[in-house]
Amino acid sequence: MLAKKISDVLFSTRLMAILFIIFGIAMGIGTFIEDAHGTPTARILIYNAWWFEVIMLVFLINFVGNIKRYRLLQKDKWLTLLLHISFILILLGAFITRYISYEGVMPIREGETTNQFLSEKTYLQINLDGDFKDDEGVLQRRVLKKQLEVAKTTNNNFTIQTDYKGQPVKIEYIDFIAGAEEGLVPDDNGKLYLKMVESGGGERHDHFLQEGQQHNIHNIIYTFNRPTKGAINITYDNGNYFIETPFEGDYLKMADQSQGKVYSDSIQPLQKRALYNVAGTQFVFPDPVVKGNYDIIESPIKEKGQQDALIVKATTQNESKVFKLLGGKGFANDYKQLKVGNLEISMRYGSEELELPFALKLNDFIAKKYPGTQTGYSSYKSKVSIIENETNTPYEIFMNNVLDHKGYRFFQASFDPDEQGTILSVSHDYWGTWITYIGYFLLYVGLMGILLVKGSRFKDLEKSLSKIKAKKLALSVFVLFVGLNVNDLQAQSAINIEEASHNRPSRKQIDSLIIANAVDKKQAAEFGKLVIQDEKGRMKPINTFSSELLRKLSKSDEYKGLNSDQVLLSMIQNPTVWFDVPLIYIDKKNDSIRKILGTPKGEKRISLTDLFNKDLSYKLEPYLQAATSTNTPNSFEKDFIKTHEKFYLLNSTLMGEMLRIFPIPNDSNNKWVAPANLKEANYKGMDSLFTQQILPLYNNALFKGKQTGDYKQAKTFLDGLKKF
Repeated sequence: MLAKKISDVLFSTRLMAILFIIFGIAMGIGTFIEDAHGTPTARILIYNAWWFEVIMLVFLINFVGNIKRYRLLQKDKWLTLLLHISFILILLGAFITRYISYEGVMPIREGETTNQFLSEKTYLQINLDGDFKDDEGVLQRRVLKKQLEVAKTTNNNFTIQTDYKGQPVKIEYIDFIAGAEEGLVPDDNGKLYLKMVESGGGERHDHFLQEGQQHNIHNIIYTFNRPTKGAINITYDNGNYFIETPFEGDYLKMADQSQGKVYSDSIQPLQKRALYNVAGTQFVFPDPVVKGNYDIIESPIKEKGQQDALIVKATTQNESKVFKLLGGKGFANDYKQLKVGNLEISMRYGSEELELPFALKLNDFIAKKYPGTQTGYSSYKSKVSIIENETNTPYEIFMNNVLDHKGYRFFQASFDPDEQGTILSVSHDYWGTWITYIGYFLLYVGLMGILLVKGSRFKDLEKSLSKIKAKKLALSVFVLFVGLNVNDLQAQSAINIEEASHNRPSRKQIDSLIIANAVDKKQAAEFGKLVIQDEKGRMKPINTFSSELLRKLSKSDEYKGLNSDQVLLSMIQNPTVWFDVPLIYIDKKNDSIRKILGTPKGEKRISLTDLFNKDLSYKLEPYLQAATSTNTPNSFEKDFIKTHEKFYLLNSTLMGEMLRIFPIPNDSNNKWVAPANLKEANYKGMDSLFTQQILPLYNNALFKGKQTGDYKQAKTFLDGLKKF
């Protein structure tokens, strides 16, 4: 009796409908959580939750039970049976992927061969060492491993109760820091530190030189108040700084751009905030010395792929010590070891090191950048060799070109900033993948059958729908007519733009200058008839180019009443003015970029100047590398790429590089160039002729035409360019 009641509940249509609704809502909420708080949070709260897995299990039981309950093995029900089998296979594949398969990442440097990769799952790995020996006198180690899924916004509490030869040991969760690094915590009772920033390996690194210590940074020894022969020695005494180095070099002061020499084996005053170039590396000391303690802190700027920090407490024999562990997905750091009671306890947090039954060698990594940029990547690939049983099989891995070997799949995921190493995504899910693919194929066949096979439910619905099509058509025409009239009455909202800071011209002043010097619309239309070549080699009139340019940048067809041709002419005449014009559109939901740029919340458009710091460094630079070095950028990273593309487009236009109106004579690809690139195209004297004579005369003719209304002289110049 009880079994029948359970069966009725499991196979009830109402329960399935409720579960489908809950499942759909949960998937939607999970997507929003993943976008706002990251994948780990979504997995903890939704995808790995016990209730979510119970829903999928009930689905599986229901699909299997319905085959018998509704007698789907009969010949006339083969389509319904096919759909049930497809869902069963898809769910089975998901369970295999979830509980049996595994994946991870494989970083390889050029010329390196390895058979190890780092697991996608993260673990707290623990080693307990004491004085217990086996029968042969060998000290015994207790090894523990706990899989962890932790996130900033979830409850991460856990406790591990274990022992070493009967001696109780307890490991407790204390805290978790999302996006962490080693940094200095100011403390008047702490040690003396000097901050150094260097760019070895093509990346910026912050270091804190501790007083009285040696620091090996990229095979160069640095010391602070500990002079050592062969090292770069920094000394500090009563507010004075000195540098002594065995290498010659030079430095550049950031403030006034003055330069100086660095002499070997000579004590010289250290120039703070000056960029030193010594021994093939660059470094700067941006801040004065400070007292403090070196510890793990939260990173002020969060970047993709950076380490987190797990803080736990170990207790044994009434003694407790705190372990602060840097790590996370894709990291396998050294163990941190502390003596607690009579035990040596070592721990690390991060991925587990797994081994392949074969090895991969990275022969070469190739990355191609977008034209005119040093940060955006258009494509990249890894040339590898499969090393197995003394055989060497070459293969190329890039987007949509996956390496499959012995049940393992290798995808191109990312790469090292110096372009000398690759990061491959590794997946071992042979059976889960194939079972899922077969399920999707059967689902497709079943759906096509329902749509096409005579006598199916969809065919009956089609007949019913055709009877009321005429009535629907009349109603649709009426609704469409009303909708069009409503749309015509909608007004465009005004854009409120806040005035810029006191050290830059106000937007009102800039707009007044642009409008006062604007070219007449008729003359601008004549200019718009000129033919140019775009970046992809297509020929188009300037009018088309200017219209596309303005819409891509600002999502508008005009600026302050000026059409796109007038705007482009103004950019050519007064490019410096347009650096402060708020023209680059930022999506209203994109508050992350606004925070980084320092623009007010709700500001719709930014200027080119807003993208740079006072030291002329590009504000998006720290984030652009991560955004363009992955095949699967998230929405946050896509926004960075879009903003950078707009920056490149506007900057190139103001630099005069987009107006390609001069064809290169006898060029095999029929390439045209802009005035700014005439010299590169080997036009003998044409670059200086255009910039020093033609362009000034044309601008003067436009100015006179603005004053008198007579643009005949300007039209003569345009006719000459067309003939050219």
